[in-house]
Amino acid sequence: MWHHYRRTFIPTQVLILIVCIVLTVVWKVPPRAGMVYLLVMEGFAFAGAIWAASLRRKILRSQGTLPDDKR
Repeated sequence: MWHHYRRTFIPTQVLILIVCIVLTVVWKVPPRAGMVYLLVMEGFAFAGAIWAASLRRKILRSQGTLPDDKR
């Protein structure tokens, strides 16, 4: 999970910041609400990295390529 999260960290953070800036500046969302959006998107980015790692493990396990696979 950490490998996937580290690999996609910078692009994800840039996208999240751009969305929050656009919300605050262009659409005049209050700064406090912009911070809530930021925190929610950060949480879902982390949850997405966990989910991607889980899916990767399932795929590798089904192919029999996981090193800790004991069949």
